[in-house]
Amino acid sequence: MLYPLFFKPISKERLWGGRKLTDFLNKPFHGNEIGESWELSAVSGDESVVSDGHLQGKQLNELIEIYKADLVGKSVYERFGNDFPVLIKFIDAQKDLSVQLHPHDHLAKERHNSFGKNEMWYIMDADPGAQLIVGFSKDTDQNEYQQYLQNGQIEDLLHYETVKRGDTFFIRTGTVHAIGAGILLAEIQQTSDITYRIFDWNRTDKDCNTRELHTELALDAIDFVKRNDHKVAYTAESNQRNPMVGSPYFTTEIIAVKGEMHVLTDQLDSFVVLMAVQGDNQISVDGKTYDLAFGSTLLLPACLTGFSIHANQSEILMVTI
Repeated sequence: MLYPLFFKPISKERLWGGRKLTDFLNKPFHGNEIGESWELSAVSGDESVVSDGHLQGKQLNELIEIYKADLVGKSVYERFGNDFPVLIKFIDAQKDLSVQLHPHDHLAKERHNSFGKNEMWYIMDADPGAQLIVGFSKDTDQNEYQQYLQNGQIEDLLHYETVKRGDTFFIRTGTVHAIGAGILLAEIQQTSDITYRIFDWNRTDKDCNTRELHTELALDAIDFVKRNDHKVAYTAESNQRNPMVGSPYFTTEIIAVKGEMHVLTDQLDSFVVLMAVQGDNQISVDGKTYDLAFGSTLLLPACLTGFSIHANQSEILMVTI
């Protein structure tokens, strides 16, 4: 029988990582350069494992093979089969990430037999003045872009956004982007680990090696159009589901809870992912209560018909397909 599922977080060391995932989100990680906590993953070699209950030790991909539509929803299973369609992360950038982009579905399938990678960011914490890079500062084209790159002036062509807690961005495939130093965020994305790195601030690792750039691969994947719709406008009214991002790849809502709220899910035909991005919660399902602490993630199988949230004051991202 299926029940609400917690998974063991997977730590990812990154040269730009820090300690906020451990110190701020209480992740059980060791090290001073932990950049990512993969909360829910079906990426090959990094499959999430159930942490408790009678399914403890089972991998996410095993559960889909066993439970199929009961776990993910009929329409989701018909569309994706045994592939789990989203990858859920928390990211701590102590230093700037590289400037990068991700290919769209068709290009990713052709080159890497992978999904593309549309993604969204929800800022959980940001140092004063912390910035993101999202897209270009003006319309450009391949020739101009290459000139800026070759002349070492690519930074002048990028668009910067100063951010604060609660800011949300939807990053389409092809968009050049980078998370800046001092930012902790929740990331929801298509299941893909395909990244084209185009600029890495000329930095080297401890052995004085630069990281690989994907200059040629990136050229026909880049969106050269300046866009003004990366930042998501939304409201966070208490005790209701507030839309944030609606896309063919995932839908994300924010729930701001004060006291108690009940959510019906029987008409969604999708699994539900809950990410606690502010405050601690208790989730009640079928008469049982589960602690959803700040910084934790819970997968509710599609066969469940609803849940209740109890919190003094919290915010939860609710992800469905």
